[in-house]
Amino acid sequence: MSYIYLTKEGLEKLKKELHELKYKIRPQISQKVATAREHGDLKENAEYHAAREELAMVESRVQELESKLSRAQVISEEEVGTETVSILNTVKLLDLKKNREITYTLVSAEEADFRQNKISVASPVGKALLGKKAGEEVEITVPAGTLKYKILSIEI
Repeated sequence: MSYIYLTKEGLEKLKKELHELKYKIRPQISQKVATAREHGDLKENAEYHAAREELAMVESRVQELESKLSRAQVISEEEVGTETVSILNTVKLLDLKKNREITYTLVSAEEADFRQNKISVASPVGKALLGKKAGEEVEITVPAGTLKYKILSIEI
């Protein structure tokens, strides 16, 4: 079993989503299915088929969230060092091609949000940074080309 590393906030976010799906959204969609079923012939009932498809998508997401939550390991900032880059570190980089600074926080794929500069440790950039030390230069191949960064600092 592979663990999913989450912050306490990330765990709570997944729990909240699961609760909403199970106790609010799923009952609403089940009611849609029941109402559509009452309209008669199920073979030609587009409303029924759409509601069933919507319910199947919700059920799939519920199963996915339950699986993730069962494998979740909460990590705290106290467990993270700054000697080398690891999950939960904030890394200040110098883009050697554009000569500008970029700051990323490395998080799990479930918590990644590029708009907040939170990148996944499973992303190409995240993978390349893991285990590196401040002062090291990193060359990363991404779909858009090659990135060249120098690690300026590693923080929690």
